[in-house]
Amino acid sequence: MNLRSKRLVRAGVLAVVIGVSGTAAVYVAIQDRDDARVTAVSASGPTSAGAVLGGYTYERLTKPGRTLVRNGAGTQLASLTDGSRTALLTGRTRTFSEPKFTTVSITSTAWIRLAPQPWSEGAERAPWFRDWLPKALADSDPDILAIALQYTDGSADEKNSKKVRFGGDATFGPDSSEGRLERSDFYDYLGVSWDFPDGVHEDSAKERYGSLDCSGFVRMVYGYRGGYPLLGSNTKGAGLPRRAWAMSELGPGTQVIPDTGKRATDYAALQPGDVLFFNLEPQIGTQVSHTGIYLGIDSDGHHRVLSSRKVANGPTFGDAGGVSLIDQDGTYSKAFRAAKRL
Repeated sequence: MNLRSKRLVRAGVLAVVIGVSGTAAVYVAIQDRDDARVTAVSASGPTSAGAVLGGYTYERLTKPGRTLVRNGAGTQLASLTDGSRTALLTGRTRTFSEPKFTTVSITSTAWIRLAPQPWSEGAERAPWFRDWLPKALADSDPDILAIALQYTDGSADEKNSKKVRFGGDATFGPDSSEGRLERSDFYDYLGVSWDFPDGVHEDSAKERYGSLDCSGFVRMVYGYRGGYPLLGSNTKGAGLPRRAWAMSELGPGTQVIPDTGKRATDYAALQPGDVLFFNLEPQIGTQVSHTGIYLGIDSDGHHRVLSSRKVANGPTFGDAGGVSLIDQDGTYSKAFRAAKRL
């Protein structure tokens, strides 16, 4: 674990709210070193428990369809969603803070990692899963959430053996001389050229070095850093498209909150790591124009998103350029439209 990641790890407590068949199940986990103890569980609605395999118990839930993995003591270790590679794992407690831009913080035992393939019902019997799960639970390297925080204001630079800067404080990106926004993808931040599997070749622009627009930020975190496949175009395929609207309409993953063309106000199905979509330009049309990563419930009890934005000049979950909440009456709350689990 690098120094930046260590700064993100502190002691605390997490309350995770999970929707179960239209009802709520609340799991309060207290983290103590490497294990967690469930101190309260309440649920209503039908669930079905699967067989005990490999020392774990598997439970099926709906809306969306997913499998909960528990140990012999009943502690929830993982949640895996049908059609998604995103795994919600229970790990050491961390507190995320951005004191320059907000007084609130987010304390969580949620660790987000990508499984080798999308989950499906019964996949607990697959050889890949029996090998992957214990390794993922024991992994102490930065997860998706920790990686995402490595691009916020003041984050230390991270470089690989080839001296390519792959982490550190990112800007949003410059405007052109005509005032048009120049979009900045992960390869612009890196300062490298890139060949995508759909045949698209892109060269980075010097003026956009170290910059990430909103969708470029999501692609950096999940794609370049996390290993999720990326496309060079805005088309339907086996990878994450370039623009926010294409991620929402054409991209892979599990639809957690469908886009009805109206503001989304039901947050029960969300979990940390979900990709959120917003329409910040309703005067132009109904199409999604912004995206970010859901971090969870903050210390004030509100749902908070991390995204790269022009006014804040880069990724933030603070309140620069608009309050980063989806459950209040700010810019992003009113524009919140949909969510996917990659």
